[in-house]
Amino acid sequence: MAEKSEGLHTLIITGLSGAGKTQVINCLEDMGYYCVDNLPPALLTKFVELSWQSEGKIDKVALVIDVRGGEFFHDLSRSLEEMHDDSIPYEILFLEASDEVLVRRFKESRRRHPLASNSSLLESIRQERGMLEELRGRANLVIDTTNLSPQELKNKLQSIYQERSSGGFFINIISFGYKLGIPMDSDIVIDVRFLANPFYDPVMRHLTGEDQPVIDFVLSSPVTKSFIRRFINLLKFLIPHYIGEGKTSLVVAIGCTGGQHRSVTLADYIGSKLKNLGYRIIVRHRDIAKYQIDRDISRDMTEDYNGV
Repeated sequence: MAEKSEGLHTLIITGLSGAGKTQVINCLEDMGYYCVDNLPPALLTKFVELSWQSEGKIDKVALVIDVRGGEFFHDLSRSLEEMHDDSIPYEILFLEASDEVLVRRFKESRRRHPLASNSSLLESIRQERGMLEELRGRANLVIDTTNLSPQELKNKLQSIYQERSSGGFFINIISFGYKLGIPMDSDIVIDVRFLANPFYDPVMRHLTGEDQPVIDFVLSSPVTKSFIRRFINLLKFLIPHYIGEGKTSLVVAIGCTGGQHRSVTLADYIGSKLKNLGYRIIVRHRDIAKYQIDRDISRDMTEDYNGV
């Protein structure tokens, strides 16, 4: 069965309730995946067997398995071990979000948490997070949807799995601001707050790391040049070992104070260097949009005040 299943892409989707699994399954269905929601874990290997018996009619499947299965959910570990023992390839996509965002989503949707009984919503979320801790550690890819809109999540999935359909390893580089928290799906986190901050220059304060004056300021520093050389050499060493261990993706998070200047410039620059080395790269600036909105609001308020 293992040889026949090699041409079948089996994606197991799991994670926290309210983190976006329904959006993911809808997006993957649009991308041509045969999707099944809330599959009993005990049927996992049987479903894969039926899929490769379709004689190529089904070449990629996405299966949502989560705590809605109740007692059956505990069969998942055993089913995954069976697939591993039979050398059946599969990937796990794990979705998560912050407690605060999950609480808000449940209140907005007015849906009941699968683990809710006599405990509060927050207690149910934390209980589920604990139950899934081991499974999260086995995931090939973890996506934190805390700060992702539905469209951003869709774009991310398309970037990942359309690239994946043609094979190969990809690297997701995220710029972020420490004051807004570290991206939860990071594999490598690098702090660049040791570099001179353009924010303290009145000319560059209201610019971002995508603007040329900030780019020139950050990249011209001897400290930055030394850091980039060492960091890229580290990545060049690490990436082949990640690939050798079976990882299909790597999330590199680069953070500065606000996620607007230094981290943005460096994410773009390091991404371009890795792309030149032949790697598939996705660069995302997590916090830059928030800064631009705040800047526009501040400018509008100033204009209104001056017009009074």
